[in-house]
Formats: sequence, structure tokens, C-alpha cells
Amino acid sequence: MLPALETALPMLLMWGVIGYLLGSIPFGMVITRAFGLGNLREIGSGNIGTTNVLRTGSKAAAAATLLLDGGKGAAAVLLARALAGEDAAQLAGLLAFVGHCFPVWLGFKGGKGVATFLGLLLAIAWPVGVACCMTWLALALLRRISSLAALCAAVAAPIWCLVLGYPSTVALSIVLTLVIFWRHKDNIARLLAGSEPKIGQK
Repeated sequence: MLPALETALPMLLMWGVIGYLLGSIPFGMVITRAFGLGNLREIGSGNIGTTNVLRTGSKAAAAATLLLDGGKGAAAVLLARALAGEDAAQLAGLLAFVGHCFPVWLGFKGGKGVATFLGLLLAIAWPVGVACCMTWLALALLRRISSLAALCAAVAAPIWCLVLGYPSTVALSIVLTLVIFWRHKDNIARLLAGSEPKIGQK
């Protein structure tokens, strides 16, 4: 089920663009440079997300990246909801996620979207967001593999939407889940091969 269309098409398009631009801010790269940690593209996997920032050895930089990458997804949703409607909020959140994964500033080679995914879900439907965060945390503590935790949280998202009474977010959560699986295709291959690195491993 989708949210009711209540925003005019030009406004929807505007919020989609705003969401994309917010999401495309590469906070991981900005923060690692600000902390004097070097070029994130030349560290670990070269990814711009929290897990790779953690490979620099700076937990503070990783925490800041997590909060800002999650925050930009939440900001897109909350701004669109306050100034337009729920349909605009979902579109802005989706495009913020797309912007993180495919930022125009980095040749459309961005992160894998997990923090932004969790942040926008917390803003769209906070019980669903909390449930997905707890799913990620439980798997991360049990297996210490960030990608596995992310994939499980993504799979759980549509289920949590139904269980917790947010049917209008199911379609959005399915799209987000599919993109997360696509962005993690290399991780999935390593998981199947038993060679996926654990959290904090350089």
C-alpha cells in the first residue's frame, strides 16, 4: 500500500530533488578529511560509509558519520512532511537514500545506504525504525559482520511495517531493501565464501 497522493506533482518533484541533494552529501569523506584521516577512497574498501570510516581506527569519526548519514535521511523526511505531506516525505526519504548510494558529486559511486536507510525509517515510522535498528544491533553483536546485520535489518523492514501497523510504508521499505541488497552484492558473495571481514577489522 502507498500513502495517499496529496501533494501536487511539481511539489513532489521539488521534494525529490531536495531529498536527493541532502542524501548526496558525502559525510564520511568530509569527516575523515576533517579528522585528518586521509582520503576515505584509499582506505579499506573505499566505501564512504560508517563501516569503512571505522577502519581508519577513529570511533569518533565513525560515530559522526553514522549520525550524519542517518540524520540526512531523517531530515529529508521531516522537512517534506512538515512543509508538504506524507507522500512527499516518503519520496524525499527515498531520494535521500538514492542520493547517498549514487551521489552526483562522486560520479554516482556512493555508499551502501544503511545509516540513511535507518535514519529515514526512524523519521517515517519511528517504531519501524527502532525495530530495524535493534535487528541490526542484535545481528552485529551476535555475528560482528556489519553487512550481514544490514541485510537482515533490510529484510525485516517490510515485516516490521506490517507487524507494527504501518502498511503505507511497506512499498517504500521493499524498494529500500532491494537497493540495499544490490549495493551489497559483493558483500553477499564474500559472505557465501566466508571471507567477509568483521566489524573493526582493517
